[in-house]
Amino acid sequence: MVCGTTSDAGKSHVVTGLCRMLARRGVQVAPFKAQNMALNSFVTASGHEIGRAQGVQAMAAGAEPEVAMNPILLKPTGERTSQVVVNGEPIGHFGAGEYHDMKPALLDLVLAALADLRSRYDVVIVEGAGSPAEINLLDHDIVNLRVAFESGLPAVVVGDIDRGGVFAALYGTVALLPDHYRPLVRGFLINKFRGDPALLGDGMDDLARRCGVPTLGVLPFVHDVALDAEDSLALTGHRPRAAGPAVGDSLDVAAVQFPRLSNFTDLDALAIEPGVSVRLVDSAPALGSPDLVVLPGTKATVADLEWLRARRLDQAILDRRRAGALVLGICGGYQMLGRRISDEVESGRGEVDGLGWLDVATVFSLAKVTRQRRGTAMGQRVAAYEIHHGVSERGERAAGWVHLDDVYGAGAEGAVDREDASVLGTSLHGMFEEDGFRATFLTEIGRRRDKTFIPAGVSFAAAREAQFDRLADLIEGHVDTEALDRLLAEGAPR
Repeated sequence: MVCGTTSDAGKSHVVTGLCRMLARRGVQVAPFKAQNMALNSFVTASGHEIGRAQGVQAMAAGAEPEVAMNPILLKPTGERTSQVVVNGEPIGHFGAGEYHDMKPALLDLVLAALADLRSRYDVVIVEGAGSPAEINLLDHDIVNLRVAFESGLPAVVVGDIDRGGVFAALYGTVALLPDHYRPLVRGFLINKFRGDPALLGDGMDDLARRCGVPTLGVLPFVHDVALDAEDSLALTGHRPRAAGPAVGDSLDVAAVQFPRLSNFTDLDALAIEPGVSVRLVDSAPALGSPDLVVLPGTKATVADLEWLRARRLDQAILDRRRAGALVLGICGGYQMLGRRISDEVESGRGEVDGLGWLDVATVFSLAKVTRQRRGTAMGQRVAAYEIHHGVSERGERAAGWVHLDDVYGAGAEGAVDREDASVLGTSLHGMFEEDGFRATFLTEIGRRRDKTFIPAGVSFAAAREAQFDRLADLIEGHVDTEALDRLLAEGAPR
């Protein structure tokens, strides 16, 4: 198990790096996180919804992402409420207190999912959540050291030295643990260090003397590693980029930063192109003069539509559209572009007027659509996924522009006005990860703006694989891998 002193200490990166490192050795390895909280999610081939991080970690491991890797997913819908997804299916919206009371009943489900993975893989790398020493939550823990204790797993704790106070955080984590959990912690990893690790020598030795836990490695702060972000808090971090200068004219993409932005990794695939600048905007003045405006996915379509109007971003986007910019709505953003939204499920607001830029009506249902899709768009093959409660239907003035031909059936998807092609909408996420489609789409954006955009021929898949290898290289170069191997062989002390 990989725990952290705090959220964002680097647990996900360490787990991803370990998965890739072991996979490169020929080990059958899988990731696991009992409970994840994220607005970015991943749709498995079986149509189940799991945390985006576990989907990406499975890719790093060379394993097929599956629901057992993340049996519980929390998708925040408000300050104190979340949609709870269990075994890949939503079971309802619950307040923080309600869910806290549910957790003990979910422990057996968590342990069963982990045991299932362990029966099929040589190694399972388990990721904790937040800190394992949240003493107010220990009695109902189903994601941190309770799981390690019940399953016989050794644990390492990752501390973020870039924020300061790492020695106190590591020591305090162990000191606050109950006696029966403390022996599970077999090593520390110091993450995001800027400088000479030799300067930490006395501190690490003293830490080991005080709590009996050795530091197994010091990972440097690096600027060239980025993975799919789990939530919008990570949007200001580094994103995957391809090397090389831009050729031809550049394109400016403005993406609306909704308060409940979700599944926004579509933006990563756009940003990977040299010559494409992707900006997040949350006000009308910040919109500037973009070539493309993206209304991304959101977990709260009606509430975020109201937010858009309150900030007068709707009028600002309309002005840019009239000046020649193309507007693209994805999932929740697509639903906003239509004439009407009928929502008794997510917001409970009933009939709500959309922006009216597409002849589309959306009705929310209790059933959630989660499935991978295949087809063509702009003459290019695309692979994508759906994840939504709202089902959008086109009116007479709208035509579909994505042509699906997969196991779920054939037909047109999305919408474009039959007379005005300045607005596009689609329920599909992930199309821009297809290099051919992305190049064709961006070339068309350039043509509409009298620009010569020349695709660089970069591969999004190759860039992601390079990120996995970079993380594995960091662990192999800065961590005592022999000590990690011993932990894998020995398990937890009994």
